[in-house]
Amino acid sequence: MYETIQLEIAERKATLTLNRPTAMNAMDFTMMRELADCFEALHKEQGVQVLVIKGEGKVFSAGGDVKMMASSTDFSDFGTIMGDIARLVKAYYTLPMLTIAQIHGASAGLGFSLALGSDIIVAEQSSKLAMNFIGIGLIPDGAGHFFMKERLGTAKAKQMIWEGKVLNGEEALALGLIDYNVADGAASVVVDQLVGKLLASPILAMIETKQILHGANLGQLEQILQGESAGQVKMRQTKDHLEGIQAFVEKRVPQFNGK
Repeated sequence: MYETIQLEIAERKATLTLNRPTAMNAMDFTMMRELADCFEALHKEQGVQVLVIKGEGKVFSAGGDVKMMASSTDFSDFGTIMGDIARLVKAYYTLPMLTIAQIHGASAGLGFSLALGSDIIVAEQSSKLAMNFIGIGLIPDGAGHFFMKERLGTAKAKQMIWEGKVLNGEEALALGLIDYNVADGAASVVVDQLVGKLLASPILAMIETKQILHGANLGQLEQILQGESAGQVKMRQTKDHLEGIQAFVEKRVPQFNGK
């Protein structure tokens, strides 16, 4: 049904796997669109009460596909793709089920934004977690600003976004960016235990609480998504961004000049 993701539903649990392992599950245009379509479709799956998101292969997701960006000279492409990103974020944030991100390896950029949108985040100790858009002269998208602010508060969110630091599981847990830091190789076991505990709980009441709290935040989420869309299109046209992606492809340190 999908090219870049896999969805499995078993009784009250759904598992969504990001499935571009040879590209470190980097999100190209197809994956972004398919995630949006999938999350919207899951709203109709009334029997599903827990959704687990994970990555195939060695990582969760390296984020947006930088090589795709480098190969495109059409700045309007971001306007189109930001629409799909907004769709996937809103559909994911409003899902009438509890969501768990199961992280191993890298979860960076848009991949980290997606993980942060989850109700519960489980990451392995050696995970590399980063809101690192700044490294290629961009701002967070996928509601990265919104989710970082929710987890850290405005002041700390700004500092973390500006720094673009790569965190391991222990560091991310200490900051409150994730909920469980587990031993390498143990994420799937811990997530299975969490799913069992949730499904044995009065989960309808838990989902109702989520919908009340998330519903109250929807206005701000939509405002931030609009700001990210306009800002990302603007940043896409800067010399710093072009230098950032060129340096990434060439595996060298970028030389930014504030233009």
